[in-house]
Amino acid sequence: MLAIIRIITLFVYFIGINIVLFLIYLTRPFHRNNVYLAGQFYSTMVRILGLKIELRVSNKIDSKQNYVFVANHQNSYDILTISKAALPGVVTVGKKSIKWIPIFGLIYWLSANIMIDRKNTGSARNTLDATLDKMNAKKLSIWFFPEGTRSYGRGLLPFKTGAFRLALAANKAIVPVCASEMHNKIKFNRWNNGTVIIEAMEPIDLPEEMNAKQLAQHVHSIMSAKIAQLNIEAEKLDNA
Repeated sequence: MLAIIRIITLFVYFIGINIVLFLIYLTRPFHRNNVYLAGQFYSTMVRILGLKIELRVSNKIDSKQNYVFVANHQNSYDILTISKAALPGVVTVGKKSIKWIPIFGLIYWLSANIMIDRKNTGSARNTLDATLDKMNAKKLSIWFFPEGTRSYGRGLLPFKTGAFRLALAANKAIVPVCASEMHNKIKFNRWNNGTVIIEAMEPIDLPEEMNAKQLAQHVHSIMSAKIAQLNIEAEKLDNA
């Protein structure tokens, strides 16, 4: 019974959130803080799921600077959890096909997110060049899920290099965003589904003489260690 109530409530609440966001976005389409606003709205849905978010943001992140954010991509709940760590001035890079998703696709497009065609290698490269131009012109930070797909409990998957090529081209520090393990954490028939810890870490300045592949591996190792730490902390909170 609890599962049915939750599913219905989530559906109605999700539709309501998107209507509100759509009306706001009509007054300020492609605003640099639209993604931040959406993240704040969507993350309120975790309360319906019986989930708590503990968000930690490094005080070394300068709101006057722009960065390349890289986050672990676990499952479809990321839109409700790790999205809360999207800071003002952040936009994402996503698949062009997202815009065809009913309701959400239009919201995603109006949020000024950058869409790429991953089936077209040349187009994707051109999009990264355009992303660099937009990043510099509007002083935006760009958010990537460098795994390129959801991990579904397989741990932190190998990183694709697009985010790191952009960071090197823009000469921008990288901010890792790590979330504790979410695989099979949420049970719709359980009142309390525990805590997910999300941490936006201290910016990583670009090490000298590293190419994109080496930089991706370097950041991957940092994030792997942090996620392991957050998993231990989240488990302690859940068992307390």
